[in-house]
Amino acid sequence: MFQDVLSIHANDFYQLVETANKVNIIDVREDDEVATGMIPTAHHIRLRDIPSKLSLLDQGETYYIICHSGVRSVSACDFLQEQGFKAVNVEGGMREWLGAIE
Repeated sequence: MFQDVLSIHANDFYQLVETANKVNIIDVREDDEVATGMIPTAHHIRLRDIPSKLSLLDQGETYYIICHSGVRSVSACDFLQEQGFKAVNVEGGMREWLGAIE
């Protein structure tokens, strides 16, 4: 099932965010987790809300999906890829994120 999910490690993702002009980040954690801090440019869409929020996403864009450790984000990526979206899992998630949070 999740074998074809593209992934990037949190350390490499941090470098990408620091150097790229635009990175589409979706944080799929729960509200209470996000309340402890999230990447400033990320959009919060809880994992369970992804199916109902597909209309907010553009199939021409690449989305980097992050959660706490990288497990829920794999599920989100798998689902998004099945729907025709380009989604990349952030391995290690917020637990290994090196950058700023808000």
